[in-house]
Amino acid sequence: MSGDAAAAAERLEALRDRFRVTFGAVPKGAEERLTVADTFGRLETEEHFMALRHTVLHDSPLGDRVQQLVHFGQLLALGREGSARLHARGALHVGADLAELVGVAETALITSGAPGYALGIAIVAELLAEGTPGV
Repeated sequence: MSGDAAAAAERLEALRDRFRVTFGAVPKGAEERLTVADTFGRLETEEHFMALRHTVLHDSPLGDRVQQLVHFGQLLALGREGSARLHARGALHVGADLAELVGVAETALITSGAPGYALGIAIVAELLAEGTPGV
């Protein structure tokens, strides 16, 4: 592996590590973005994006747990099913519990109506069915 290829591989792995810190794993969509960025020599775009994400998610006065719960709620209100699932798991990864996810879903009932609430409860039900701790 050439020096440039080794440096790119190292940069790519550092980006994956940032996802692992936030979510415990690299989400499929993120891995796809990283693959495209790497293929076309655009890792710098992802590095800048991840730096912003890190600031917003991890350097927030809200803290990691609350920030993930806020993301979950906002995504429920927007009807972004896949991203809401991802941030629900992210919230659990940083210490939230299922009761807190239910509370966020109930808040979505007020802010976005039945669709946001139903999506949130469906996500919690999936997590329960998987045996996710935190009841």
